[in-house]
Amino acid sequence: MRKIILSLMILLLPLMAISKEVIYKEAQESCFAYNNMKHTKNSNNIKLQKGKKYRVIEQRKGQILTLIKGEKIAQRWVDKSCFSDKKSKDKKSISKRAKQNLLAISWQNAFCQTHQYKKECKAMRKGDFATTSFVLHGLWPQPRNNLYCNVGKKEVGMDKNKQWNRLPKLDLSKETRDELKKYMSGYSSNLHLHEWIKHGTCYGTTADEYYKDAIKLLKEINNSKVREFFVKNMGRVVKQRDIRGVFDKEFGKGAGEHVNLVCQKGLITELWIYIGSGSNNLKELLKSGGKVKSRCYKGKIDEVGY
Repeated sequence: MRKIILSLMILLLPLMAISKEVIYKEAQESCFAYNNMKHTKNSNNIKLQKGKKYRVIEQRKGQILTLIKGEKIAQRWVDKSCFSDKKSKDKKSISKRAKQNLLAISWQNAFCQTHQYKKECKAMRKGDFATTSFVLHGLWPQPRNNLYCNVGKKEVGMDKNKQWNRLPKLDLSKETRDELKKYMSGYSSNLHLHEWIKHGTCYGTTADEYYKDAIKLLKEINNSKVREFFVKNMGRVVKQRDIRGVFDKEFGKGAGEHVNLVCQKGLITELWIYIGSGSNNLKELLKSGGKVKSRCYKGKIDEVGY
């Protein structure tokens, strides 16, 4: 009998040693906690509580299997970044300030004609802000291959595979986040996470400053005769030279040479505006921006609805 007990103790010793090695980590972000590693299911829509410590069961492929007490399915997968020190991530993200940028703004009525499946397009109704104003697509440091600055391969892979919901959350002020919800229609589809990871990381500021700059420039255009021109001509075909002429009148002679029309199926979907840096005033930024030849010479300004 003693031999049997001794043998059992020898077998159990490694398990007893493992059970003592309990690791807890503090959540730095309020991340969603998924049932599986693919992040396709989240029973009860569970999130980590920022500042709370969670038991780490397993770490694999940049993800952590953690224990969330009180839940029926208590073992959940979250990205390792949810437990990473946010301050160190923010420092890594800041690169040299871009000297040339491209402000991409969308005419949402036209965008939604070809993207009706998007959340923001399904939710859009007549009278909404986006139906009579430009919305933010992005602010892209130039040249165009200036992408993913100080971004890890894992995050780049997520972005390219359109797994935007899995990208690291941004440290944004409440004011900036609220404005993004209004001025960036794609916010509900996590466009803000994609734009930051791909372009914003090369802008040379924090995410909050990056979006504040972009929103300010967008507001200047929406408060100008450029927006008035688009609203007045909804349902009509207009020429590139007419739009550039409005820019010249509003932002100074030659400003229109920095504006590129983006068209799809005969509709003007976006304006790409090439600007410089060193100012927060669009008129000044246009003076130092690159000149561009547009491939689209005319297009229809779409109205809301399909």
